[in-house]
Amino acid sequence: MGERMRSAPYGSWPSPIGADLAAAHDGRPDWVAFVGDEVWWTEPRPAEGGRRALVRRRAEGGEESVLPAPWNVRSRVIEYGGRPWTGVVHDGRPLIVFVHFADQRLYRYEPGGEPAPLTPLSPVGGGLRWAEPRIDLARGEVWCVLEESTGDGPDDIRRVQAAVPLDGSAAGDRAAVRELTEPRHRFVTGARLSPDGRRAAWLAWDHPRMPWDGTELLVADVAEDGRLTHARAVAGGPDEAVAQVEWSADGRLLYASDRSGWWNLYRDGTPLCPREEEFGGPLWQLGLRWFAPLDSGLLAVVHGRGASALGILDPESGEIVDAVGPWTECAAGLATHGPRVVAVAAGPRTSYEVVELDTATGRARVIGSPHRDPVDPAYYPEPQARTFTGPGGREVHAHLYPPHHPARTGPDGELPPYVIWAHGGPTSRVPLVLDLEIAYFTSRGIGVAEVNYGGSTGYGRAYRERLREEWGVVDVEDCAAVARALADEGTADPARLAIRGGSAGGWTAAASLTTTDVYACGTVIYPVLDLATWGPGETHDFESRYLESLIGPRDEVPARYAERSPTAHADRLTAPFLLLQGLDDVICPPAQCERLLARIAGRGVPHAYLTFEGEGHGFRRADTMVRALEAELSLYAQVFGLDPTPPVPKVELNQ
Repeated sequence: MGERMRSAPYGSWPSPIGADLAAAHDGRPDWVAFVGDEVWWTEPRPAEGGRRALVRRRAEGGEESVLPAPWNVRSRVIEYGGRPWTGVVHDGRPLIVFVHFADQRLYRYEPGGEPAPLTPLSPVGGGLRWAEPRIDLARGEVWCVLEESTGDGPDDIRRVQAAVPLDGSAAGDRAAVRELTEPRHRFVTGARLSPDGRRAAWLAWDHPRMPWDGTELLVADVAEDGRLTHARAVAGGPDEAVAQVEWSADGRLLYASDRSGWWNLYRDGTPLCPREEEFGGPLWQLGLRWFAPLDSGLLAVVHGRGASALGILDPESGEIVDAVGPWTECAAGLATHGPRVVAVAAGPRTSYEVVELDTATGRARVIGSPHRDPVDPAYYPEPQARTFTGPGGREVHAHLYPPHHPARTGPDGELPPYVIWAHGGPTSRVPLVLDLEIAYFTSRGIGVAEVNYGGSTGYGRAYRERLREEWGVVDVEDCAAVARALADEGTADPARLAIRGGSAGGWTAAASLTTTDVYACGTVIYPVLDLATWGPGETHDFESRYLESLIGPRDEVPARYAERSPTAHADRLTAPFLLLQGLDDVICPPAQCERLLARIAGRGVPHAYLTFEGEGHGFRRADTMVRALEAELSLYAQVFGLDPTPPVPKVELNQ
């Protein structure tokens, strides 16, 4: 670059990473699969209203977007969605079945033609929704999970395995959709057929459990007409979470269970590679795949402790050989075809890209959505994986992103401001990968610390269950422990600490502002704020009983629901804050934010409330993300006394 290093106040460093650049690179490719020899996947389009495009990589090379706007390949099953598409080669051409987000109908598509609907619209509630489609050419059907509204309430839902005719005869006739099972369980994943087609396996669970608390692994016989009969549980239970099930090429049952305290792999009940590592994760979407069998008997696996590598497991020896490359994090979306494995992977200096591993040669290469540096990578942060000490001496895992710039350093004697990021979930974790939203701050001289607080996945069931009945306590304490440690060790300015988070992280951020004095300000994004009204009838069905494990049974500890809610402690809120909310959010509805704002009205707390039409739970539109990121920087600039270069639009803080 040639520019000499010079001193400048933190938060004022000139950066080429603008909010528009960060927004353009938000999201990642997902739902990879083979269609014949070709690899296909979905990909975000922030500049096109946040739609997800279907992309194919031709066997001879080169990517192309398959369906033009406004087609949006995304399912709303359990609101967080699931695998929204599948494909096979039929008569020498790709035959694709996908869910269109706008109406949630299944469509049939063959390149060169127009998508044709396979399922009807429902006159009731949220309608008919589909996930994990699988084409059965022999029967002329698509097998999938059906989620059906039975009334207008968010809890009026049933879910079953279903078969949809490929000929379109169900497009206007709900009765033409065949149900393959009785609706015995509240939640089900898509059925996996054994190689001989005689058995099917899937996962099921019921309220009040979440899928990481306890699931049942069911195996059924496939009758002549395709119905799944004599279903019986062969693994899992109230305190055992089976995260995924598949069949090996020789017809043996493979699954990931946490019965040992870690999600490990089992074959017909026998552990394959017992380790204190995770070979599975939380089932936030239907169809996630942490492992995939190969015809050779080997298994492609995503595994690790606090990170997730792509590897090949030999189930006979228990040995794993990991893919070599810059990728330190692999998403739960493996696909296999012959000796080929395809995954979505990223690293600290590489965004998520589609990667292929050839198990015959051990060679890994990027085949889709290749990372291209939009700016000089000298502006990227240089992260550190750290372990801090929380209350009672417990370990708290975090990723530290110090301020970093190729030509700027802070003045002698000045400590940088830091923002503590609390992830959503809360049963989730943050990976150590390149994120231009983080680089947006670090390249300007603002540090970021992402905290995998107690309750996070990736560190075993015991770490995950630290949050049981302690949400709003352990997460808040762990974030505060990291913030205080950074201040005590001289890494961060104790007077310029902020907290931010979205969804469950928004809860942690708001609870931190109302119960601690650590932070000078906070950014709260589509949050849970009021437990008394976040449950059955108020939020969506999937999470409507989540609080029974996070807080406790409502009828046994009703006072705890009020004690923990930030809305109930609005009188303690004195720090300036920014509240960001999508108006179409059915998971954390805007009413949550409005109740908090009503409680602080007239109390002189500086704040801004920005709402976004057309946005749900998780912002997807480029203009939304730009506005949100610039508003966040403006908040820190005003509270911390920063002078961003170039300046950002000032967000007006109301009193």
